Amino acid sequence: MSFSFIPIELSEFFDIVLFAAVLYMAIVWLKSTKAGLVGLGIFILAAIYILARFLGLQLIAWLLQGFFAVFVVIIVVIFQEELRQVFEKMALWSLRKKAPRAAESRATDVLVETLDDLAKDKIGALVVLPGSQPIDRHINGGIRLGGLLTEPLLKSIFDPHSAGHDGAVIVEKDEIVRFAAHLPLSKDFSQLSRVGTRHSAALGLSELTDALCLVVSEERGVISYAKDGRLQQIRDTHELVSLLDEFMREKYPAKPKVKLTTQLLRENWMEKAIAVGLAVGLWFVFVPGAKVSEITYQVPVRVTNLPAGFVLEKVDPPQVRVAFSATRRSFFLFEPKQLEATLDASLAALGRRTFRLSEGDIHHPSGLSVKEISPQEVKLSLRATSLPRQRKNG
Repeated sequence: MSFSFIPIELSEFFDIVLFAAVLYMAIVWLKSTKAGLVGLGIFILAAIYILARFLGLQLIAWLLQGFFAVFVVIIVVIFQEELRQVFEKMALWSLRKKAPRAAESRATDVLVETLDDLAKDKIGALVVLPGSQPIDRHINGGIRLGGLLTEPLLKSIFDPHSAGHDGAVIVEKDEIVRFAAHLPLSKDFSQLSRVGTRHSAALGLSELTDALCLVVSEERGVISYAKDGRLQQIRDTHELVSLLDEFMREKYPAKPKVKLTTQLLRENWMEKAIAVGLAVGLWFVFVPGAKVSEITYQVPVRVTNLPAGFVLEKVDPPQVRVAFSATRRSFFLFEPKQLEATLDASLAALGRRTFRLSEGDIHHPSGLSVKEISPQEVKLSLRATSLPRQRKNG
């Protein structure tokens, strides 16, 4: 079995490239979610379906076709929260304005000094720094403040005698926009062993958004952070400074200096290769299936049933041009050497030397249909090896 060349139009080429880009973004997105294994399973099923269609495995293709018929519903049910985040990112990207520079903020210095003091005094605290995704729909309660971020204000909020000390403080750059806020609790019990409700709330919000959540434990006097669904303990203030600086650079990025071509080649090359492979495979399965093409092949003529006493000297022409019509997918996994024109020469004994080929004389795969044979008449040159004996009159 070999692959035959199928001409691809320019518009179809761009269609494949754009679809591959969408698949690449979906793969990268799935890797960052907790449902990544589910997405991997879906991609594996898609690859099996493509292979089944190519190889003509009708039962497997029919079974998976029923699955993909409700594919959109399955995606919405499984990835409901993740899809909501994607749409939010798209809206933010389209409405994005020029981000301020991270160096203009004093938030890092204030937060490091305050949280370090609270940890030494074993006073619990929970500080949320929103990323690019909105967090309002995940937060309940809280009191709007709009106060300047300062060390005395933060310490007064988290004072154990304060009414709002158990809630979270939302910090936007140099401003405390809300305090005493309640965050969604995580159910990732593997990471929540031996930690309190503040850590569960911090991890819960980090699972739903790209916010950075800082937690001070009142029992152990240590600082932890939750980001992208992971809860980690901070060893010292230097690590806290690095964490905040990196987050600020992500939120308020400077102009990238890396060339686009270098970035395209180096980053996630495996995911790009998978996306391109799936895009090309799906294109050959679905797009050509709706388009019928006509391709002409040179088909050799094979003579059968030659009468006894004759030797074949020449076939004119030895090959005929046969135009086949089929979907382009049928031509893709196709071996042209399988084609053959069979000529029944049994009537040559009666003196016949010109034979007319019909569609039934052309051996070809079942997915192809014969549209034209040229030339349709084939001449045979035969030589008798012995003369028949004449009867004697008795």
